[in-house]
Amino acid sequence: MIQREASLELIKLATQFKAVAVIGPRQSGKTTLVRHTFANKPYVSLENPDTRQFAQEDPRGFLYQFPNGAILDEAQRVPHLFSYLQQILDEHTETGLFIITGSNNFLLQENISQSLAGRIAYLNLLPFSLNELKITGNWELNELLYKGAYPPIYDQAVEPNNWYRNYIRTYIERDVRQIKNIIDLYTFERFVRLCAGRIGQLLNMSNLAIETGVDHKTISSWIGILESSFIIYRLQPHHRNFNKRIVKMSKLYFYDTGLASALLGIQNEQQIDANPYRGSLFENFVITELIKTRFNEAKQPHIYFWRDNTGHEIDVVIENGDELFPIEIKSGKTITSDYFMGLSFWNKVSGQNGGTIVYGGHSFQKRSNGITIFPWNRIDEIGRESYK
Repeated sequence: MIQREASLELIKLATQFKAVAVIGPRQSGKTTLVRHTFANKPYVSLENPDTRQFAQEDPRGFLYQFPNGAILDEAQRVPHLFSYLQQILDEHTETGLFIITGSNNFLLQENISQSLAGRIAYLNLLPFSLNELKITGNWELNELLYKGAYPPIYDQAVEPNNWYRNYIRTYIERDVRQIKNIIDLYTFERFVRLCAGRIGQLLNMSNLAIETGVDHKTISSWIGILESSFIIYRLQPHHRNFNKRIVKMSKLYFYDTGLASALLGIQNEQQIDANPYRGSLFENFVITELIKTRFNEAKQPHIYFWRDNTGHEIDVVIENGDELFPIEIKSGKTITSDYFMGLSFWNKVSGQNGGTIVYGGHSFQKRSNGITIFPWNRIDEIGRESYK
């Protein structure tokens, strides 16, 4: 088993709160993490039809089976259970009583906020981080962009294309209908594939609606479904304008490049280099790694992008209190003068100095202009440096 970076924070939260909710996409390793961390707690999966029926028909009797708490897996399957769980938590003084997992952020948070506010802590768990995967070997960049980071790809040595094809089918046929009863699943799947073709782009819902063949309201609803089930992530623009007119639309990314690659029809890692989406996938990879650094510490990322109306842009701006840390992302393996243009403009209008470039090569450099250049395989250091 690969030791998850989030495990220490999970243990810490369980000593401070009566319950902890571990939320993330399906197959991201939530069940493995909580069962390994709390091996002495009873485990029940609410995906099991018999268990779910018991919890639905007699929630009080179901919960009182576990006087010392339990792990409740996929708890969003029985939403009204949280009202009864509230009473049990209020009757106890112990911390870490119940550990709850869920793969639907919207359904889970909606019910938790209604019943368990102040009694529960959250931990978002995404697929493996680059730092976790380093333990298993030295990976090439194209291989990681193609494979992604879902644990079964590495635990079961399954062929990525086969695994993602079944993941997409299961997600659309089961999870999407659980969130919202979408009848035309073929159109929804086409919509998801069109989203993959927009990685790193400003999210224009009107254009997406035209290409998908549905109305703007439907696209907005479907974007919400992908967000709540940890398929996509919308990177918001930073509000600081520096006396410039700035873009206010969000940008679209996937939580996993392997899933995005499969949706783009990439068949193997050899196709990555010549693929027109390689730069977008690399940008997606870096941003997701920055998010994982924060999620594994049970914290919000506070990352944005910045773009003015003339096209000047910074790929990532990390906000840490009053400080802003600009990051440029370049997929090339050779450092060129073009890499510095965005940061030079940013420093000019913001009055700051320095910044960070992460690129697809392997050299680490500190330039005299204050700009630090990180190779892609040291992304984790960027996150730690920015949030000091």
